[in-house]
Amino acid sequence: MSIIFYPFQATGRAVLGFLRALGAISLFGAQALWAILIPPYYPGQLIRQMFRIGYLSLPVVGLTALFTGAALALNIYTGGSRFNAEQFVPNIVALGIVRELGPVIAAIMIAGRVSSGIAAEIGAMRATEQIDALHTLATDPVRYLIAPRVLAGLLVLPPLVVIADIIGIMGGFMVGTLRLDFVGAIYIQNTWDILEPFDVISGLIKAGVFGVLLTLMGCYHGFNAQGGAQGVGRATTDAMVSAAVLIIAANFLLTSAFV
Repeated sequence: MSIIFYPFQATGRAVLGFLRALGAISLFGAQALWAILIPPYYPGQLIRQMFRIGYLSLPVVGLTALFTGAALALNIYTGGSRFNAEQFVPNIVALGIVRELGPVIAAIMIAGRVSSGIAAEIGAMRATEQIDALHTLATDPVRYLIAPRVLAGLLVLPPLVVIADIIGIMGGFMVGTLRLDFVGAIYIQNTWDILEPFDVISGLIKAGVFGVLLTLMGCYHGFNAQGGAQGVGRATTDAMVSAAVLIIAANFLLTSAFV
């Protein structure tokens, strides 16, 4: 009988484990939100994290957006040529970058750099008992370590996504004018005509949500790391994977709400 019911037992354990993790993350996120809203604040920590998450991520975000926009233009041109619709390349590139690819690609690239880095840093602090030392000094580690990072992610992701959108559209523009024989002025005019304010606003809303998710995952896994160096390494991997999955899932939910 135990062999027959083993698949159901395994499925039940997996579901319960998922719900347990979801509840723990939700409680952790609520604590971080409370720490953001209620003083004391640590502006020095916030500025430091904004610099690390935002400014230092510019190169990877810019390069990724550039090549994504260029590749998108080539693929749209290839598909459009089969239906004599090549003229819509600027329109589709602009909408695709601003509404979807700009926020998602930027967030995933930043998650690879930031979420894992946050998890490693906080996990090392957990392993070396520095977090326990904060309690000894009457400092709330959630307010001092978690809140500034989550708030920094919320604040810096929208500007980074705006930069990614501009660079991604310019990548499509470069391919369109240099390789696909589009007239530069017409390409820019078509791009400008197709975009509406809500296209940009929806992308910025996504960016803010993604910023919270990727920093929260790094903080959560690092804060709960156990097992010394191996635990820190595991937390780093889990932070990156969970952040990427949540970003993609949140993107679907937000896109469904915006349509």
